[in-house]
Amino acid sequence: MVKLNKIYTRTGDDGTTGLGDGSRVEKDCLRVEAYGMVDSANAAIGMAVVAAAQAGDGPMADLLASIQQDMFDLGADLCTPLDGKERLRIVPSQIERLEHLIDEHNAELAPLQSFVLPGGSPLAAALHLARTTTRDAERRVVSLLRADAAGTNPLTVQYLNRLSDLFFVLARVANEGGKTDVLWKPGTNRGG
Repeated sequence: MVKLNKIYTRTGDDGTTGLGDGSRVEKDCLRVEAYGMVDSANAAIGMAVVAAAQAGDGPMADLLASIQQDMFDLGADLCTPLDGKERLRIVPSQIERLEHLIDEHNAELAPLQSFVLPGGSPLAAALHLARTTTRDAERRVVSLLRADAAGTNPLTVQYLNRLSDLFFVLARVANEGGKTDVLWKPGTNRGG
């Protein structure tokens, strides 16, 4: 269990930070960028949890809160380079859970006839923000995986990829099952 007695340590004042294995790296290294972006995505998910609660959608709020737990697992995975030791890592069952959720929720939706713009209900907008922030995190983790394949769990990329897909589907669910999706109308403002 993690125990934090003091919030500031001054050890990072030199522009470095500690990884989960005890090593120190520059705060702008790819690994820190990757798990930092996962943290940003988790904050966006937190906004979606609040939006779900405000919309009276307890099951959605609970689902999103459970995903926040996975995101901390993912951050811990990225924070500790692969070293052959038993560590907290993203595992296939976490990805399979997301796939099941995508299939379950997507089955209720009508097929799309156009691209969907981020928006609609406040909850859908929050889910779209979580989706795009998760895609940002995925891109950072892909860069890390390319630079340090031996030290990075490839399942972290898969998890983020499925998660952003789930957020897209959940945003449609939050828009009355897609009925109030905001659809793209190509060339709307071109005039003439």
